[in-house]
Amino acid sequence: MTAHCNKDFTQIDPRTLRDVFGCFATGVTVVTSCGTNGAPVGLVVNSFSSVSLDPPLILWSIDLKSPSHDAFCAHPGFAVNIMGADAKEETLRFCKPSEDKFAGVDWYPGHHDVPVLSNAVATLECRTEQRIHSGDHEIFIGRVLRVDQRDGAPLIFHRGRFAEIGQAL
Repeated sequence: MTAHCNKDFTQIDPRTLRDVFGCFATGVTVVTSCGTNGAPVGLVVNSFSSVSLDPPLILWSIDLKSPSHDAFCAHPGFAVNIMGADAKEETLRFCKPSEDKFAGVDWYPGHHDVPVLSNAVATLECRTEQRIHSGDHEIFIGRVLRVDQRDGAPLIFHRGRFAEIGQAL
C-alpha cells in the first residue's frame, strides 16, 4: 500500500481531495423533488446523513451549479430514495443531466407531490427545514414526515464506482 501525505497545509488539490473522499464507502440515494413547472427532478446524492431522531432530521447537499439546484430551493419538500443493488441501472439515469430522467422509472407522488421511487429500499419524505450555503454546495436539512422500507441489499459507492456489500463481520 502506498501512503501519500500532504505536507503543505495551505493547498489541497481538488482531485486528490475527491480521491480521498472516495475512500469512504457510502450508500447511494436519489433525491427527488418537483421543478418550477411541476415536472419531477432528481439527482444521485451520496452526501445524505441522519441528523436527529427527535425531531426527525436528515441532511444532504447539492452543488450550487447543479441544474436542479433552483428546483430544490423553490419547492418545500423532497424525498431521499435509498437505492438498492437491484436498482443500479435505474440509479444511473439520475447521474447526469437529461431531458427526462424519470422516463421508464416507476414512481408515485408522495408528500408535497415529490416523486417517490418505487424501487428504493427505503424512502424518507421530507419538508425542507433549513438551507445552509457552505463552499460550493448548499446543505439541505429536512424534517422527515413519512418513511417506507423494503428488504434488499444496499447500493454502495466506493472509489468512484458502484460496489456490492460483502458478508457482514
